[in-house]
Amino acid sequence: MKVKVSDLVASFFTARGTSRVFGIIGSGNAHLFDSVYNEPGLEMVCVHQEQAACMAMQTYYRTCGQVSASFLTTGAGSTNGVTGVVSAWADSIPCLVISGNEHSRHVREDNPLRMYGVQGYDSTAMVAGVTKYTGRVSDPRRVLYELEKAWHIATHGRPGPCWIDIPMNIQAATLDDSELVHFSPDELAPLPHTRTEDLFGTVDAIVAELRAARRPVVWLGHGIRLAGAESLVLELMERVPAAYLITWTVIDMVDSDHPRLYGRAGNYGQRAANFVLQNADYLLTIGTRLAIPQAGYEPSELARDARIAMVDLDPAELAKFPDRLHRAVCADAGDFIRAVLAATAAGPLGVPASWLAQCDGYKERYPWVGPEHADSRGFVNSYRFMERLVPHFHPDQVVTTDMGTALLSGHQVLKLKPGQRLMTSLGLGEMGFGLPAAMGASFARDRGEVLCLNCDGGMMMNLQELQTVAHHQLPIKIVVFNNDGYLMIKHTQKAIASGRYAGSDARSGVSCPDFSRLAVSFGFPWWTIRTWEDFDRVIPLMQQCDGPCIVEVFMDPEQYFYPKLGLAVRPDGSLVSPPLEDLSPLLPLDTLEREMTTPILDKSRGLSR
Repeated sequence: MKVKVSDLVASFFTARGTSRVFGIIGSGNAHLFDSVYNEPGLEMVCVHQEQAACMAMQTYYRTCGQVSASFLTTGAGSTNGVTGVVSAWADSIPCLVISGNEHSRHVREDNPLRMYGVQGYDSTAMVAGVTKYTGRVSDPRRVLYELEKAWHIATHGRPGPCWIDIPMNIQAATLDDSELVHFSPDELAPLPHTRTEDLFGTVDAIVAELRAARRPVVWLGHGIRLAGAESLVLELMERVPAAYLITWTVIDMVDSDHPRLYGRAGNYGQRAANFVLQNADYLLTIGTRLAIPQAGYEPSELARDARIAMVDLDPAELAKFPDRLHRAVCADAGDFIRAVLAATAAGPLGVPASWLAQCDGYKERYPWVGPEHADSRGFVNSYRFMERLVPHFHPDQVVTTDMGTALLSGHQVLKLKPGQRLMTSLGLGEMGFGLPAAMGASFARDRGEVLCLNCDGGMMMNLQELQTVAHHQLPIKIVVFNNDGYLMIKHTQKAIASGRYAGSDARSGVSCPDFSRLAVSFGFPWWTIRTWEDFDRVIPLMQQCDGPCIVEVFMDPEQYFYPKLGLAVRPDGSLVSPPLEDLSPLLPLDTLEREMTTPILDKSRGLSR
């Protein structure tokens, strides 16, 4: 039977359960769009900038579990998508990008020209370093081969994006389906997993070490959800009743009020969580790569009295701490947890009650919202805003955030229950992620409700997607924190430039629009919040709204983000940060010493208090 290549591409996705893809049409992908539009059960969501397509497909996957794709045209259509691709690469999100290109006679490996045809260039070479696999279809018979290979690579091992380039004449080609070439996973080298028999031996050793530890801590990460093992976490917490921490990427994986969960540690961690981490004598991390925002800037200062066992699927992540890891376990997080459950089948481990009591004391003495989060200069504080927002959440509330205020205040304060979700970009941390992320999550819920926590600066990075929201009437509730520009950068400039602002607020060169007027132009209901009386009146209205709306929250343009790892400039211009237990606002030295089992470092004493 004769088949068209672009039709094969469209049916490839429906055959694998994908019901929505994202993109923008151009001459370089017109055949692909035509086929997607005519493929039963497959919807093309048209956005207004390609990076938004590549961001939306991430939260689409994270919300409903379907691998999605972005369809980009040639030239700037594909270059625009790179930010979203790098974001998926950083956060290990499986997805495919299908790019169009000029006629295949131009797209040859031996072509020495900078540009191919009118808009063409070597897009696969551009993204080779930020994708798991890139391929170009130069022979129509191999289109399914490339798609099948990309899908397999994207979804196996540590997940990530793959990019397939299909020149326009190849898209239009027809051939007999008997000529099609298929991919076999046997062509690829085995993934570098720990062998099953070795894994069980390693787990037995780790369980014995946990049993002997006086202050054990287990840190749970995104790899658990990527492995489809989140349903095993509660049983793990029963079998291994240590003090548990959770990374920002999976805040929604465990009830925030679970008695053995002590919070979210890191550079912007909660003070109690950081004390738990830094006082550990044994630290087991599962499915987290221990990036700098979690582990701090100096690996030797991370839980410095602890032996660290790290479980990760990527051997490169394990290799970055050669002198700090006691055990480096290259394994799927789900396989590891199942092995732990098997090793503890006879009964739960015993954990010293004094250690859990010590951790409970940290939680009691250092609440998530404290005196440092008082309202200032007549503005509502964003941390207190988040705390008061939580009781208004729906049982199935889905939240996406942009960067800055939305990210920091939200991830430090929001408490979530089972059935609620919180998603953002954490590896790349790109401004502009929040709104496309909300779109992807909404489509994954069949145009369901999503709360988008955003900021004035972040909104401007993908403002055009308000029209996508309006076109589909997606019930996305957008909260915009107005802090006159880039608040995090203002604080950086205070630390390293004696408070001189450059390009961070209206006076120094960057301004944002009146969002209420924008809401009117897009046909959205809108409200503003300046006081707590406004909050009590507006938030119920927002939550009851059955369509898109915008709420603008006016906050102190100089509000600090606390707690945080401080930064100081030495006389020689170099920067120094204290260890993770010594967050700003700095505690008195005698208090810090009293809270630490391990002696505090001299550098903690060198910072102004």
